Amino acid sequence: MLVLVAPGQGAQTPGFLTPWLDLPGVSGRLAEWSAAIDLDLVHYGTNADADEIRDTAVAQPLLVASALISAGQLFPTGEDFARQVGAAAGHSVGELAAAALTGVLSERTALELVRKRGLAMAEAAAVTETGMAALLGGEPDVILPHLEKLGLTPANVNGAGQIVAAGTAEQLAALEADKPEGTRRVVALKVAGAFHTHHMAPAVSALEAAVAQVEARAPHTRYVSNKDGQVVTDGREVVQRLVGQVANPVRWDLCMETFKELGVTALIEAAPGGTLVGLAKRALPGVKTLALKTPDDLDAARELIAEHAADAAGPAE
Repeated sequence: MLVLVAPGQGAQTPGFLTPWLDLPGVSGRLAEWSAAIDLDLVHYGTNADADEIRDTAVAQPLLVASALISAGQLFPTGEDFARQVGAAAGHSVGELAAAALTGVLSERTALELVRKRGLAMAEAAAVTETGMAALLGGEPDVILPHLEKLGLTPANVNGAGQIVAAGTAEQLAALEADKPEGTRRVVALKVAGAFHTHHMAPAVSALEAAVAQVEARAPHTRYVSNKDGQVVTDGREVVQRLVGQVANPVRWDLCMETFKELGVTALIEAAPGGTLVGLAKRALPGVKTLALKTPDDLDAARELIAEHAADAAGPAE
């Protein structure tokens, strides 16, 4: 069974969208989306520097757009996706891409919502200097009490020996100086705030208003939620979970457990791929993985799809 996943904030790098613009129709779609959300996705995906695309209000729409563009090269229609993909999920903001790919939201609605999400989260992050850092290695039963002692939140429980802490700059500095026993490294992430924590509460309110009139359809493919790793079959519940996740931890470890229970044999990560494939290689041994980094990866992805996708993938359940 094939699973498709979409990466979260921090996966972006300067110029990563450039090679995708050479594909037929891509420039036109990006121009249309850019006009709809008043953000020049082509500029930020090609010419902007690392600081510009670190901006939450820029990074989030850029990541969702790139995931939709790259996945669309493999699955041109929703019917193609439903027939060949057994389950889909996104990490943090990647959930908006997954919601579009599984048919819960239209692509344009997903881009409009992620633009509002990014702006609201950037505004919330500006109140206090906050950030996030990944802890590599160590055991959760040691790490979690240590984070609590420092006042930090385990914002992403990613599995495969990785937990991401979030909090104020002072709290993160204390973590760097006092790592939990068994942790090899603490790595600051390329994000501009303490996402998935109480610091984002104002953004939740803004998103609740934004989704009030949004049309949400039942997913045509299993949608696996960051909240608890469960398959969600009601479109309105997917949208409500997207809102709540802004201020609650991402449980990617539980998402990967669900992939395993569903019988995953291959996993493709949409562009800019790499991070989630790295986690899957450690947490899902034996599962074939592929990260879409550039269009040069598309042929290998198509081979993987041919080998692992099945017409009997089944509906969302």
